[in-house]
Amino acid sequence: MSEKITKSETEWREQLSDLAYKVTRKHGTERAFTHDDFPKAPGVFRCTCCGAELFDQARKFESGSGWPSFWAPIEDAPIATTEDRSFFMRRTEVHCDRCDAHLGHVFPDGPQPTGLRYCINGVALDFEPKSED
Repeated sequence: MSEKITKSETEWREQLSDLAYKVTRKHGTERAFTHDDFPKAPGVFRCTCCGAELFDQARKFESGSGWPSFWAPIEDAPIATTEDRSFFMRRTEVHCDRCDAHLGHVFPDGPQPTGLRYCINGVALDFEPKSED
């Protein structure tokens, strides 16, 4: 894994849009169905804060939840989880372990082969199409 990335709040604010800052740095959530035009071409979704490769398009599925959903991250992706007890709920938060960006949550109601649904805020991801080598 790459070196841990740390920046001041001012640096993050300068780098990110207001919504991306609210979601990734302040543990916010974007409105459902904000990103219903997410790319369907082959490629990789990267952390919008640090550029780490997190999810492959081949692992994305339509969950109907209104947020981009994946059944697993890329092998060796810097994904970490913590328990989230906000809003009187008990959930598992997903964050980028390289820069501590809040990405979303993971739930045990996804498709096989993992049975997991990584429910990720679209504003926390940047898509990189697969190159046509």
